[in-house]
Amino acid sequence: MAYKILVINPGSTSTKISLFLNLEELVKETYFHTSQDLAVYRHVVDQEAYRFTFVMRFLDEHEIDIGDIDAFIGRGGMLKPVDGGIYRITDDMIRILRRAHYGEHASNLGALLVCRLSEDTHAPTFIANPVVVDELSELARFSGIPEIERKSIFHALNQKSAAESAAASLGISYEKADFIVAHLGGGISVGAHQHGRVVDVNNALNGDGPFSPERSGGLPAADLVDLALSGTYKPEEMHKRICGNGGLFAYCGTHDVRKILQRADNGDSEAGLYHRAMVYQVAKEIGAMATVFCGKVDAVIITGGIAQSERTVSMLKERISFIAPIIVIPGEREMQALAENAFGALSGEREVREYREDAK
Repeated sequence: MAYKILVINPGSTSTKISLFLNLEELVKETYFHTSQDLAVYRHVVDQEAYRFTFVMRFLDEHEIDIGDIDAFIGRGGMLKPVDGGIYRITDDMIRILRRAHYGEHASNLGALLVCRLSEDTHAPTFIANPVVVDELSELARFSGIPEIERKSIFHALNQKSAAESAAASLGISYEKADFIVAHLGGGISVGAHQHGRVVDVNNALNGDGPFSPERSGGLPAADLVDLALSGTYKPEEMHKRICGNGGLFAYCGTHDVRKILQRADNGDSEAGLYHRAMVYQVAKEIGAMATVFCGKVDAVIITGGIAQSERTVSMLKERISFIAPIIVIPGEREMQALAENAFGALSGEREVREYREDAK
């Protein structure tokens, strides 16, 4: 049976929308938003009406009848920790996202836009593998301070999609494979995928793991405390230094790895040094994850936008090729991954989970 699936993926500076027929992407658009466009909105949730105008523009430009849509799926946002999978959008979920109870993030808008779009239809609405997928093992939760538990916040949607794709290419089941998946984007997450569950991963949002184009990664704890208490920065400014203006941006004044490599090629030795340091830290994180499997890893998967940089991937391979075979899946497959989950739900191939705020 043929299903029409509308996919909505809000990012920090863009809104991506695609129409799929089963797993074939028929049309797609990416609408970009400048910092000036978004500056008038105090909170992410306040952008809902503004972003919705682009959804309606997409439907109008491509002459799509909303009544023909069989399912709507949006990128999942900051909810309570959940197992990986596809979730039906519920009133409980919408309430939590509107309140930003677990934090503000552009992905919070995914379910809100999808729910708003489906008000006049009876088509089901979903999210899948939100950033708060939590399948950590018991040992992975300890931080060293009892009051602080390690959290699982990472690029779950793309990591799981890349892992499933790699498993298929190897002719094995994702549920039986042991993979290390490194998502290289504005944020960087490195996950240990053990038999279909991400049992360890760095918190890619709140200061853990390698530094990235816009995030600080893990920092020397005592020095961070001293800086935070120095009076130089307000709390919100410190948070921004960790997520948004940290990492390569703090060193180079840009998030764009392509520009940093171009500067290095033009003789900027410091730009090249900072890029090598980031790759070095990613390699260390991948090496650390190999210990989760006692060194018995089926493959290391490199994915995300920066995986399109052959130089970055080559430098990374030099350090990690001894661990396991390396599979490169460049770019992010978020739209395809969302469509795959929705199609699986409609066809009965994937279990649809119910989100409940009072249950894990």
